Amino acid sequence: MTKGRLEAFSDGVMAIIITIMVLELKVPEGSSWISLKPLIPKFLAYIFSFIYVGIYWNNHHHMFQAVKKVNGSILWANLHLLFWLSLMPIATEWIGATHFAENPVAAYGVCLIMSAVAYTIMEHLIVQCEGENSRLKEAIHSKFKEYISIVFYVLGIAVSFFYPYIAIGFYYLVALIWLIPDKRIEKLLKED
Repeated sequence: MTKGRLEAFSDGVMAIIITIMVLELKVPEGSSWISLKPLIPKFLAYIFSFIYVGIYWNNHHHMFQAVKKVNGSILWANLHLLFWLSLMPIATEWIGATHFAENPVAAYGVCLIMSAVAYTIMEHLIVQCEGENSRLKEAIHSKFKEYISIVFYVLGIAVSFFYPYIAIGFYYLVALIWLIPDKRIEKLLKED
């Protein structure tokens, strides 16, 4: 099975996710700069979520550059990832509308950690499908980034009930870890 349809579908879904998020931003009432003030939490939530969806799109693209074939399990794993990412607009709207309140920040963290788990499952299934000589396996022999991300998400969710802004800080750290495309895969692609 070729990977082209999976990539095209994923690109489309991620584009729709970003579109839905931006449509939740409403035009300010009034023409003064002060009329933008009520939109600041929603805009910050949008920026944060846009970056996250962008990180997943970017790393998804890089990962599939190293993949030669896909099977049904990988298709389902990809849908699992897209399911969790598709909840980002709701979580984004909730944290923005509530000014980063405790429960919405925890729910946002659940979306993030489940997306990370789904991505990690998909990596595993790709390596399993392609076998011991998998280019992806060679590129991601160390899963430090994946595991440290999950640890930071767990810490963020745990602390969100007491200090939601510190939780956002943990989520932000994970975004910083993944902001630059996965160098492990880029290095492998340059060697080809």
